[in-house]
Amino acid sequence: MSVLELARPEIRAMQPYSSARMEASGGQVFLNANESAWPPPGDDGLGCNRYPEPQPAALVATLAALYGVRHEQLLVGRGSDEAIDLLIRAFCRAGEDAVLIQPPTFGMYGVCARIQNAAVVEVPLADDFTLDVDAVLAAVTPAVKLIFVCTPNNPSGQCVPREDVERLLQQLDGRALLVVDEAYIEFAFERSVADLIDRYEGLAVLRTLSKAWALAGARIGCLLANPAVISLLRRIMPPYPVPLPCVAVAMAALSEAGQAQAREHLAVLRNEHERVRGALAALACVRAVLPSQANFLAVRFADAGATYQRLLAAGVVVRDVRRYPKLGDALRITIGAPAENDRMLAVLEGAAQDRGFSGGSA
Repeated sequence: MSVLELARPEIRAMQPYSSARMEASGGQVFLNANESAWPPPGDDGLGCNRYPEPQPAALVATLAALYGVRHEQLLVGRGSDEAIDLLIRAFCRAGEDAVLIQPPTFGMYGVCARIQNAAVVEVPLADDFTLDVDAVLAAVTPAVKLIFVCTPNNPSGQCVPREDVERLLQQLDGRALLVVDEAYIEFAFERSVADLIDRYEGLAVLRTLSKAWALAGARIGCLLANPAVISLLRRIMPPYPVPLPCVAVAMAALSEAGQAQAREHLAVLRNEHERVRGALAALACVRAVLPSQANFLAVRFADAGATYQRLLAAGVVVRDVRRYPKLGDALRITIGAPAENDRMLAVLEGAAQDRGFSGGSA
């Protein structure tokens, strides 16, 4: 069974929009898109008076090489969020189909599903925040078209072992598309599962330049998948998803010098991850620091609400994740630059001293 048979039949049959830029191959004088003939102030040669390529060829080629896939297996868009939304709109019929998630996990899977009026099937992570493969498989019904697996998981930080991903792929063949979100994989000891795309038609992988590549403000994300899935999503994707300035900054970040800088920052972050984890675990106000292979730590506090307010009053903003299942006493703390981490730790150490704590516990 082709993976496309899982998609909405009306999407498979629709005629996609043909943009002016797609029809401009070989042109030199562009009078077909109702654009301005003059670039705007501060353009610096970008050519922002013209619409960008629907899929910028140089960026697609660079990202495909980075992720080890072919160009026809890659779709670039506005962060991972756009790919999540496109997948759900392409595969889930409103009021009929469903997605499956494992809370606590990234909230946009559920948000995009509910916007599409697709049901959300929840199979909670185990108490140690590991994925229960048997429970996931048992919850799959014919209505479930997409299964989202986040690894390393946000907000808990743990990875899903590669063998678990492969077991899911083998059991789900022809039943559902497995979408593996690897937004934080650059920080992990586990390697990407993108090399499995050629073996399993029902695998899609989400990647982003927002985290390890320091481009959260540029909104560049990718879907890696079977070419048929990529082609299907292009039918419903807006014609010009990636602005020219964002393409330019992404190409700079992915240059040889940019990649060298990213590696340097990643080395600093890994050292800081261990230092901060140890310092937090030694604080008496901390109940536990959850295992994490991402650029953040989920931390259980004796009084998470008061701790959050104390940090905020000192100008340190962390993520309050108490609304998530199994994390009612937790805050998520991103690993920052050394000085930022020092400031956060100083606030927490001061809070512990003010309350008369002494000693520490993990």
